[in-house]
Formats: sequence, C-alpha cells, structure tokens
Amino acid sequence: MRRPFASSAAGTAGVRVTAQTTDQDRLPDTGASYGQRVALYFAAMFVIYGVLIPFLPVWLDGRGLTANEVAIVTAVPFILRLAVTPAVAIFADRLGAHRLFIIASAWAAFAACLLLGGMNGFWPILAVAAPLSLAAATMMPLVEAIAVKGVRVYALDYGRMRLWGSLSFVIVGLIVGAWIDRSGSEAALWIMLVGTMLTVVAAHALPYPPAATRDEETSNAPAASTITRDVLRLFSLPVFCAFLVAASAAQASHAMFYTFGALHMRAQGISGAWIGALWAIGVLAEVALFAVAGTRFRHLQPETLLAMGAAAAILRWMVMTIDPPLQILVPLQLLHALTYGATHLGAILFVARAVPERVSGTVQALYATFASGVAMGAATWASGPLFNTYAGGAYGAMAVAAAASLLAAMIIRARWHGGTL
Repeated sequence: MRRPFASSAAGTAGVRVTAQTTDQDRLPDTGASYGQRVALYFAAMFVIYGVLIPFLPVWLDGRGLTANEVAIVTAVPFILRLAVTPAVAIFADRLGAHRLFIIASAWAAFAACLLLGGMNGFWPILAVAAPLSLAAATMMPLVEAIAVKGVRVYALDYGRMRLWGSLSFVIVGLIVGAWIDRSGSEAALWIMLVGTMLTVVAAHALPYPPAATRDEETSNAPAASTITRDVLRLFSLPVFCAFLVAASAAQASHAMFYTFGALHMRAQGISGAWIGALWAIGVLAEVALFAVAGTRFRHLQPETLLAMGAAAAILRWMVMTIDPPLQILVPLQLLHALTYGATHLGAILFVARAVPERVSGTVQALYATFASGVAMGAATWASGPLFNTYAGGAYGAMAVAAAASLLAAMIIRARWHGGTL
C-alpha cells in the first residue's frame, strides 16, 4: 500500500540511547528542532547555489573565458561526482556520519572560494572552481539523507524544510543580479564567499541522528560490501533504472539554461536585475510547490510527479528555442515549479518509498551522481558548442532530454507496485 508524502512517525518510547564516539553522543533533537536545523542548513547552502548556478558563468565570462571554456568549467565538477559523491555517501552510510562529512565539505568549499578570487585564466580557474563546485554538490545528497530520516522518524514535511533553501536562492539571485549591474561580475564571488561561511556555521548546527535510529545505525550498521551488494541489486531492477533515467534526464534538461541562460538573456538586452528577478520567479514557484506538497499533493505518486516535471520541461524548452521576450519569460519561469520542483520531489519520494533505508544515503548520492553528474555533466559539456552554433535554438536538445524523462516515468508507472524494491 502506497504511503503518503510524510511517512508515519516511528515510535520513540522506550528507545535506549547509548553513548557513542561520533554523531551519536548527543542528546536527541525534538522533531521541531530537527526540522529547523535542517531548514537552516538548506538556507545557508543555497546561498552558494544562488551564485554558482545562475551567475558563475557570468563571473567566468567576466574573467575572459570563452563559451566553450565556461561550459567545461561548469561541466567538470559534474563528471567528477561520478567517483566522489557515491564514495563519500557509502562511507557516510557505513559510519552513520552524514553530518561529519557535510562539515568537512563545507570547510572545503570555503577554502576553495577564498582561493578562487586570486585565479585568472582557464586552467587556474578550473583547478579551483571544480573542487568548489564538487564540495557544494557533495553536501546535497548527504543533507537530503538527513532530511529523509527526519521524514521517517518525526513525520516531518520534506517540502517545508527544503523551501528555505529555495527562498535563500531567490534572495541571493535578486541581490547578485542587481549588484552585478552596479559593480560588475566580481560581485558574484563576494556573495558566494559569504555563502560558504554561512554554510560552515549551519553545518556545525545540523542535528545529530534521531534517537529512534541511533542504536539501529550503530549496532546494525551494514558493512560496505552489504551496501554495495544492495545497490547492485537495485541496478538490476528495470524500475530503479527507469527512475534514474526519469530524474536524471529531466534535471539535465536544465543544463542550457543553467550554463548560458544568464549570458543569453544579457545578449538579448535583459538587465542583470531582471535576470535575477526571472530566477526568483522560477524559484518562488518552486517554493510554493514545496510549501503545499505535503498537504495538497500528498495523494500524487512519485512517477506522477516525475511525469509532470518532464511534460512541463518539454513545453518550457520548446518555447525557449524561439528567444521569447521578457513578457513571455516571466510566466514561462513559473514552469520551474514543475521542471525542477516536481521532478525533485518525485525523486525524493521514490527513494523514501522504494529504497531500503539502510542504503538510502547511498541511493540519494546515486541520484545526485546521475542527475547532477552523468546526465548534467554531459548536457552541460554539450551546451558549449550547441550554444555557439545555435544560440537559443539549442534549447531544443533540452526538450529531447525531457522527452526521455517522460518515457521513463511511464515505465515506472507501468512496472512499480508502490512498495520497497
């Protein structure tokens, strides 16, 4: 029987809390405290994303990089995730120490951001920007695993925690866009430095494992070989492979917009302030979806959300091929609530319902690796020559990726029974 968006809270009465040597040696959080700490971290982390995603290409362009070089600098971190993100997640699952790995990644992002300001030229910038983006990306699946655990144990609403990240993204986009108009592209780096500092602080404030799972995680922690075996078994299942394709292709279809959207809109004469506002409109729509997902959309199944995201992406990117004016871009950005928001919610819900809990962190990392690594890396790398050749017409390739996502979502609907795989 299919579960609603927020899982039932696991009983905590009578749970014995034992002293441990890592994240388990603290007093338990309440459900409210747990959710607030995760929400705070999302808000801080998305200050980084609010610069990296829309405005890093603008900063790179300001440092004199070509369109192909911008695409490579943006794409390389996605490729590196293939090895780094799953390895980190397996160790975090094995040790039950997602929080500690997040703290290490936050400090790495801060150090890389400090170095980036002194870099000039393609190779020096690539050498520092890639680790910065990789550290920022590695944090996401780890905190997602912490958030999903809160959903399972405390019946928290994932969307209510995640929306604070989206709100942070909106505010940062508006600030950076306006500041770039006034002071130039270097403003982006200063905001990102602030974001890495805030993320370090928020990482140290993240909650420790819920009381209901502490004994479980330490006394029954699966061996790395067991995790690997379980993950390989998932890969043998057509439904799981279809899930990876559905989520990854839809997310990868944003590559052109993420990499060259701001540059293309500037070439059309749209100001930095308006570019920031357009990003804000899209993310606010995403926030609205996250805010109501736990109540209004709780009856929707993961494959339905994935299909909605893919269908909206096909429409969005096909319209973008005609270089729509600002009046069309404004309502078009509202589709981001579906192309990103519904897709991401569908993916998180699928993991929560279909994946065994002992490997949920690893599968979150696999989702991030395929969606934001393999697929996004390939699409981002290809976006350089596509943009050089076709300009806005290159969005047509993104619509094709979205069509592949829709097909995979239909396979999930036909073959998944709704329970744990």
